[in-house]
Amino acid sequence: MSLHYKNPIGVFDSGVGGVSILKELEKQLPFEDFIYLSDAKNLPYGNKSIKQIQHFCISNTEFLLQKKCKIIVVACNTATTNAISLLRKKYPKTLFIGVEPALKPAAEASKIGHVGVLATAGTLKSTSFKSLKNRFGQHIKLTNVAGKGLVEWVEKGDFKHPDLLQLLQKYVYQLTEDPIDQLVLGCTHYPFLKQILIELLPNHVQVIDSGKAVARQTRSILEKNQLLKTSYQNSDKNSLGKYSFYATANPSVLAHFTKLFFSSEPVIVVKI
Repeated sequence: MSLHYKNPIGVFDSGVGGVSILKELEKQLPFEDFIYLSDAKNLPYGNKSIKQIQHFCISNTEFLLQKKCKIIVVACNTATTNAISLLRKKYPKTLFIGVEPALKPAAEASKIGHVGVLATAGTLKSTSFKSLKNRFGQHIKLTNVAGKGLVEWVEKGDFKHPDLLQLLQKYVYQLTEDPIDQLVLGCTHYPFLKQILIELLPNHVQVIDSGKAVARQTRSILEKNQLLKTSYQNSDKNSLGKYSFYATANPSVLAHFTKLFFSSEPVIVVKI
């Protein structure tokens, strides 16, 4: 497939978590068209085997390539850490952007040398995360907590439920039993819980996610490959990018989130 700047950007996640990445992409790439795929049928990825995760990611990639996407953003930490290397080998002509926990900026910003990481079990067990720790966590203390159940709560969208609050309080206690000053959100679903976490954490703790960095990297790769779509290339100079949404299950959940973050009008999500 020959790439063209008019082709859309593909984004996939195990559910709605990647919408947090999509929102940052929209801010930095306002004239691009996007195709978002929620693989909710296989949610969550965090408790699946590496082979299962890789199988899901290949299926997602095949779908987005059929839609002629010029670049694919793997908007899922678990998918990135367990499958992006395989995807790059299997599809050498395809541009991929991954999401990894923001250990580097957290380590650099920490004044007390202690960083917390809240991520899925699949991310924390991955060889990629171990590599990240070796590169950026050698001179700091890391407290890693697997946020079991949080992805499912985000998918429900019930952020005021007392059971969710109780679960988050438990994880915050585990993360801060020995004081930290940086908390890395290592799952794209978790930014939806950021405000609640900020309220539960001590005031001095900074909460960091990867959204802005992923958007910057995506823009950089598009520019490098002369695939960036700008206002000057639009027939209508004021025309912003368009969005298409797909889901392997529960399209109403994705429609709810996209309506909240992208449009006051009803959003059509196609089930595949």
